[in-house]
Amino acid sequence: MATAAQIAKSKRKPKYSSRIVRRCWRCGRAHGYMRDFQLCRICFRELAAKGAIPGVRKSSW
Repeated sequence: MATAAQIAKSKRKPKYSSRIVRRCWRCGRAHGYMRDFQLCRICFRELAAKGAIPGVRKSSW
């Protein structure tokens, strides 16, 4: 879980556009982030398993 200072720092406008830090809205994690869902891989997996993300299903073949 990201600290309050890390979250506040990532919300500020960066000096350069390449320094943007995108974080998961649910837990604040910066790595393993999926832009399409604005979630990290861990939260994505939890919500997808519950069926909370529309249009996403667990694959099986």
